[in-house]
Amino acid sequence: MSKAIKLSDELIRDAAVNGKAQHRSTPKQIEYWARLGKMAEENPDLPLSFIKGLLIGIEESKAGDVSVYQFG
Repeated sequence: MSKAIKLSDELIRDAAVNGKAQHRSTPKQIEYWARLGKMAEENPDLPLSFIKGLLIGIEESKAGDVSVYQFG
């Protein structure tokens, strides 16, 4: 479901610049930041790099890019 919301011009500019560097549209960059922030707030003991890795793993799994982990 899409909704129109008001955001500051500064946030939109920052998202446009960062999104371009990450090959994301401005709205997708804002969604990414929101998702990252939500996960960080829900899991304050996890490092940001770990949370980013989780997000990448989720997307890899959705794309079918998974394999069985071999222990040892």
